[in-house]
Amino acid sequence: MLDLFTEQILFTEQISSALCSGSAMASCRNVPSRGIANGGRQIGLVSTKPTRHCFRNSGVGRKIPRSSASRFAVTRRLIAIKAVSIIDAPAQSSSRPSNLEQELRDLKILQAKLRAAETQREKNQIINQQRRVASFLERNETLKDLLDFESLEERQFYLLKCLVAIGQEHVLLVEQSWLDLKQGPENGGQSRCSSPLKNAIYALLSMIENWEKTGNYAKSPTFLNLKIGENSVKTVNAKNKSCKEEISHAMDKLLSTLEDVETFYDCIGGIVGYQVAILELILASKNEWHSLSSQYHQDFSDASSLNEFHVPLGPDLSKNIEYAAQAAVWGIEGLPELGEVYPLGGSGDRLGLIDKETGHSLPVAMLPYCGRTLLEGLIRDLQAREFLYYKTYGKQHITPVAIMTSAAKDNHKHIMALCEKHNWFGRGRRSFQLFEQPLVPTVDAEEGKWVKSEPFKLVLKPGGHGVIWKLASDKGIFDWFYSHGCRSATVRQISNPVAATDVTLLALAGTGLRNGKKLGFASCQRSVGASEGVNVLLERNTMAGFWEYGLTCIEYTEFDKLGIIDAPVSPGSVQAQYPANTNVLYVDLATVERIGSSKSEASLPGMILNLKKPINYEDYLGVKHSIYAGRLECTMQNVADSLFTSFPYRCFSKVQENLDTFIVYNERRKVTSSAKRERKAMDKSLHQTPDGSLLDIMRNAYDLLVSCNIQMDKVEDNTLYLNSGPPFLVFLHPALGPLWEVIRQKFRGGSIANGSELQLEIAEFSWVDVQLDGSLIILAKNIMGFEKSSENEDAMLHYGQKCGKCRLQNVKIENKGVDWKSSENVYWQHKVERLETVKILLHGNAEFDARDVVLKGDHLFEVPDGHRLQITTGDSGLSSTMEPLIDEMSICGSWHWKYMLHNSHFNLEMVQL
Repeated sequence: MLDLFTEQILFTEQISSALCSGSAMASCRNVPSRGIANGGRQIGLVSTKPTRHCFRNSGVGRKIPRSSASRFAVTRRLIAIKAVSIIDAPAQSSSRPSNLEQELRDLKILQAKLRAAETQREKNQIINQQRRVASFLERNETLKDLLDFESLEERQFYLLKCLVAIGQEHVLLVEQSWLDLKQGPENGGQSRCSSPLKNAIYALLSMIENWEKTGNYAKSPTFLNLKIGENSVKTVNAKNKSCKEEISHAMDKLLSTLEDVETFYDCIGGIVGYQVAILELILASKNEWHSLSSQYHQDFSDASSLNEFHVPLGPDLSKNIEYAAQAAVWGIEGLPELGEVYPLGGSGDRLGLIDKETGHSLPVAMLPYCGRTLLEGLIRDLQAREFLYYKTYGKQHITPVAIMTSAAKDNHKHIMALCEKHNWFGRGRRSFQLFEQPLVPTVDAEEGKWVKSEPFKLVLKPGGHGVIWKLASDKGIFDWFYSHGCRSATVRQISNPVAATDVTLLALAGTGLRNGKKLGFASCQRSVGASEGVNVLLERNTMAGFWEYGLTCIEYTEFDKLGIIDAPVSPGSVQAQYPANTNVLYVDLATVERIGSSKSEASLPGMILNLKKPINYEDYLGVKHSIYAGRLECTMQNVADSLFTSFPYRCFSKVQENLDTFIVYNERRKVTSSAKRERKAMDKSLHQTPDGSLLDIMRNAYDLLVSCNIQMDKVEDNTLYLNSGPPFLVFLHPALGPLWEVIRQKFRGGSIANGSELQLEIAEFSWVDVQLDGSLIILAKNIMGFEKSSENEDAMLHYGQKCGKCRLQNVKIENKGVDWKSSENVYWQHKVERLETVKILLHGNAEFDARDVVLKGDHLFEVPDGHRLQITTGDSGLSSTMEPLIDEMSICGSWHWKYMLHNSHFNLEMVQL
């Protein structure tokens, strides 16, 4: 149980935090206070402003305003009066090693013993011999009585002992205030108040009252006796049924979490191995541990090898146009052999995405971006490539998609609901596999103590996207891909909406397929000082005399440890010497399956512990905490660390041609422009925000349309966006291409005035000499084909049939368009107020043709399925003709684009019936 001196510190800090959260005491918000991350230990700060947090030992100090400091001192003095006899009292929890290095050595010995054990019985014997476990059982009725109950399984006992053995017994200890709150007022307890200040004061007074009644700090009633199987609980202050159920439920959830950690991290020793990795990384960050295990750093800092980092070489798709075109064709040809992988398990805390109806946090995949969720955007990009494949080869193909989700912010439930809402996007349920990654404990930045929000309840986060290979192996995802004929896959993250722009993704996949590579990176330029990893060519001379080479990724948090200098490519340049890692990948499925199923440390590549960002959580009293903490994360791109090629001699040139790994380059905004964080008010930086990503999409649209001889204003510096928004809004459905070479043949000439809006949700489209000054929206219900369902089967999208079509030639559009002065506009969501617009709605295979006309003001043209509407200039203005599509035209329409390949380039021909 918690010693009362620790409880005294805990509740003091909760009161300080509650005082700081009150609107009437706003000046107190900068007062340093400490959280309850490890059951009351002083590990971090509690504040409403996480950017101001620091640690006791960090050497960072702040000047405290006199008024807030005096309030804080009074609170301290109040507790000190009651705690005089407690300060020198013997600790009630097991002693904690003051030397993290010795702690790590001890746990590594335990880790080795447990990994060598062949049966659960052997593991039990080993864990029972641990000093901490024996001491804890002797002193705490909680776990001791638990072991007497036959209803608790042997495995569950073992998991709890592991928790104690790694020094996390505080998770099992219970604060009296928690019991009082769980009992409820009808049983003499206290309901949780709406005010954090009231909660903290109640908890403090309750604790002080107990001291006064007992007259002895050691008699505070915090012991529990649990019987999980029958939900029975006996405790001094927990005699009612609701409290019993609360405790039983909380313990069940804790055991479930421990089982997940023990099972998933079996390759490094389960719970004990997880903590070993944590301590190694903490010590490495403090430069206190110089014999880092190579299993966590892939020999980068192993003294047995000499490492050199080089800039990797690869084709630049923006400059080598012929290679880009050829590689993209290879990618289209190989589409039936490709799967798609989306790691969507991240919690995306920096986006601050909230469901307005429920008030609950939402995962990144649900971000409403450019008129749809980010997940819908990824599926649209994939369908655009499938549509291109159909138009090129006349064959229908549906790519299997594997999505890694998590329980963070109900991620898995939201993604499942979104897919069901959209009828699995016309792809069928069987073309998707959703597999859920486990949540892992967060740890404080000082000593690796697991953060808890209340007794038995850990603060959990996803363990990084690098778990995807092992998890996919465990869940049978690779076999599922093989059953669909896939041998490779492309991988992209949800927060990067531009990765499929033009040739990028197709050329990456084509290069890998054509050359039989195992892993490929799509990369681009990186700015000096950017908070993003880099791709490098690692050259390693081992003590055995061999030279090893391979492309890999180094996270920016690891630069100092590995001696990487973030220098410019040339003096005075802002471009860094090493290119950016974008997590846009090509993988050979059999290769990553072999690594993921290896039952070794390699199956969890690139383990890192990022302690530079605060973690926010709310405790059982309603007090909000923000502390510097992290969790063990893996990085999926570092699966490359298992793909080094060995040579008996040093290679000085062309070594990359013989490697299993490769890299391709393109313009940055065609490879990555992430939407990872919310832009705060008055924030002048748009980096990694949805706003910044939108501007990159507009810049891409400008580059594309100007190459079609369309006159329009350039997107200037980001600072102009802050004052007036983007110069225009252009949203083009990817099925218009997705290759720009294809799109250029659908657009020819004309102009788009500054302040205009163009939205095209259509694939069969022709624009010839169109002048747009205002808003034009074209929405086809059947963009790439039509959905057809059969008995007991999901509706499936049939490409190329019954598509909506539109042709505009020598058309001038003038209207008031977007109300750029409206305060309701959210440009990156494509949520704007309009004064006037020309909107064309095409149902089914409807067609719209306009030639030699001027469309002024507000217009809505809605064409029913199976009809064509023609707009021309008549004697008294506009002349319109509506006619049905008959015979063959009822299926194929009156015209369509024919795609032809010639010398790796696409030629389009308009075929009219």
